[in-house]
Amino acid sequence: MPSSPAASLATAAPYAPNVPLWAEDPGLDLPRLTGTRTADVCVVGLGGSGLAAVHELLRLGRRVVALDAGPVAGGAAGRNGGFLLAGPADFHHDAVARHGRERAVRLYRLTLDEIDRIARETPHAVRRAGSIRLAASPEEVEDCRAQLDAMRADGLPAEWYDGALGTGLRIPTDGAFQPMARAHALARGALGAGAALFARSPAVSIVGDEVVAPEGRVRCRAVVVAVDGGLDRLLPELAPRVRTARLQMLATAPTDEVRVPCPVYARWGYDYWQQDAAGRVALGGCRDLAMEDEWTHDASPTPFVQDALDRVLRERVGVRAAAVTHRWAASVGYTDDGLPVLTEARPGVWAVGGYCGTGNVVGALCGRAAARRAVGLPSEMLELVSREW
Repeated sequence: MPSSPAASLATAAPYAPNVPLWAEDPGLDLPRLTGTRTADVCVVGLGGSGLAAVHELLRLGRRVVALDAGPVAGGAAGRNGGFLLAGPADFHHDAVARHGRERAVRLYRLTLDEIDRIARETPHAVRRAGSIRLAASPEEVEDCRAQLDAMRADGLPAEWYDGALGTGLRIPTDGAFQPMARAHALARGALGAGAALFARSPAVSIVGDEVVAPEGRVRCRAVVVAVDGGLDRLLPELAPRVRTARLQMLATAPTDEVRVPCPVYARWGYDYWQQDAAGRVALGGCRDLAMEDEWTHDASPTPFVQDALDRVLRERVGVRAAAVTHRWAASVGYTDDGLPVLTEARPGVWAVGGYCGTGNVVGALCGRAAARRAVGLPSEMLELVSREW
């Protein structure tokens, strides 16, 4: 649809310096890829799904080289809202209607297991506090009730919420995490287990037995491309299936004006926020208010969406005095059917992405699934997200 006059404001000059709240973790000083390396599998992407693939390959005894165009978790993996939510992109009742009950339930249970796994692997970065979906209208109240009924019918944990934050649904098994802290912990663990990791080394050519970067190359038996936002550029043949969008966020100084006990999402999931242990509120959303302009590979925050987030922060969340200390954006991938891309895009090249905002959990599942397929092993996740179901 054409951009509205309001949405066109989103093309104004971006904020600087576009640093996420989570960047306080000191991170890793990885080298650039130079010369020629050999591996059983080369992984392109050092975000959550790429690092999950690296660890799965190491567990299977394979030699792994992985590289990224930026630093570890430099993309959406380190620039998201820090939510750990079970399920695919659709609310459960919508997933049942869209994908069938068996498929929807199996996907949901896999994500429940994945959240447990994330908490076990990096307990220092995870807070198991549940999540709350808030209704912003009478219509959304009824939709929350439909979601609750469907989840209860399928034996999935959910309960009605009517409290200080509003009315909606509470999912007790969800949680929050510090995404960059987890990614850095996974990268350090991979290095310790023998993987070779390289930063600031964009892949300029990818085929099944070789990945080429500006200063080096990796010769291998298979490739896993684990990239969410920008996958349609890295592998153009996937452009009909996945589209890149911009998500924007802000964060405040510590505040006691509000108490947000767990991740919260409202207005059909378009707005979302959490409060960390230090009292800082991280808020994202409002993408739908400038929808056409947010279908972009530009990962810089814009005045229009940031102004909208300011209003949500002050009027909906209730933070009025605390200063905004961070404003940032990220590129993420979306698909038309809400299911991620998990496919052999080229002979010997397995690609994952298009998580539709669920990359923290679904992305990790897809990364491990791609790693298994790259070495010829079966994957339940591939079966569940196949378009041939």
